[in-house]
Amino acid sequence: MEVMVSDLRHRMKFILKALERDEELVVLYHGKPIGIIKTVPKSSPMWMTDRPFFGMRKSRKSVAAEMKNLRGGRYRDL
Repeated sequence: MEVMVSDLRHRMKFILKALERDEELVVLYHGKPIGIIKTVPKSSPMWMTDRPFFGMRKSRKSVAAEMKNLRGGRYRDL
């Protein structure tokens, strides 16, 4: 669906209903497309075990040993 810039101001309720129907809106300025408005994709909630920080202390290394491992070669070469 194509909408004019003035429609964004005067017909917002109509535009929001179009977005609820998952329509993609092309914004026109003086008859030329200048942008696209899309709906945000719906994301499913993540399980706690799928989160990146879950279980990161399984190695049980000390903080100093872990930092030494993370820093790698740039500090070892000095």
